[in-house]
Amino acid sequence: MLFAQISDLHIKRPGKLAYRRVDTAAYLERCVARLNALVPRPDFVVLTGDLVDFGAREEYEHLRRLLTPLAMPYYLVIGNHDGRDALREVFPEHTYLGKPGAFVQYTAMFGPLRLVALDTQDPPNGGGRLCDERLDWLEATLAADTATPTVIAMHHPPFDCGIEHMDVQALDAGDAAKLAAVVRRFDNVERLICGHVHRPIHTRFAGTIASVCPSPAHQVALDLREGGPSAWVLDPPAFQLHRYTPQSGLVSHLGFVDDAGGTHPFYDAAGKLID
Repeated sequence: MLFAQISDLHIKRPGKLAYRRVDTAAYLERCVARLNALVPRPDFVVLTGDLVDFGAREEYEHLRRLLTPLAMPYYLVIGNHDGRDALREVFPEHTYLGKPGAFVQYTAMFGPLRLVALDTQDPPNGGGRLCDERLDWLEATLAADTATPTVIAMHHPPFDCGIEHMDVQALDAGDAAKLAAVVRRFDNVERLICGHVHRPIHTRFAGTIASVCPSPAHQVALDLREGGPSAWVLDPPAFQLHRYTPQSGLVSHLGFVDDAGGTHPFYDAAGKLID
């Protein structure tokens, strides 16, 4: 089982640029083409939030057009920039998104792997919350199947990453502690996959691993200083690939959207190492 994760697409209305400089739509087009060209091709794609920039219907319509060429199924997770009901209206066939007014939380099965999506949105705040209703749903969902390897997908990371201006809008610390208490009780949770920070980040969490996916467009500046400024950079656009086997569990790779020049052999036609 192989699946891809992309996060923080920040698609705007057609013709609009993020921060007046970043053509997030063009970046996503390249990312979709890259995923389609992978060999082997992922079985499905998870998009871990901030799908659009302002939660507007026109943005989601633009997103839908951009995702149409994607050659594999995709599953949408809500982020702080998203609008739950506008998302549902534009993607009505994605019935897992639930009914109007409800949290966007669901499960999906893919061969030997189960995906559990959490809604950490807390409008109008940029940070994330997990109220008792959402945590109770998660606990009941995990308790219903304690054998199937499970990946929890959510937007806000439940830990501080050291980038101060992002940590102040991470998942609420008290909610993160409650989440950890739930997750720790289920040893079939292979990974928590997150977005929000626009960087590749990994840490231990509640007996498993929590990871953050970079963006297929702009990244958050890597600045670990106390009081560092809120800033973004055009580091290489990227995604993550997660490969599951019963022998190894979930093994993750960082993939880059843009072609850096193709592959080059280590050995020549005679089998001699190229020095």
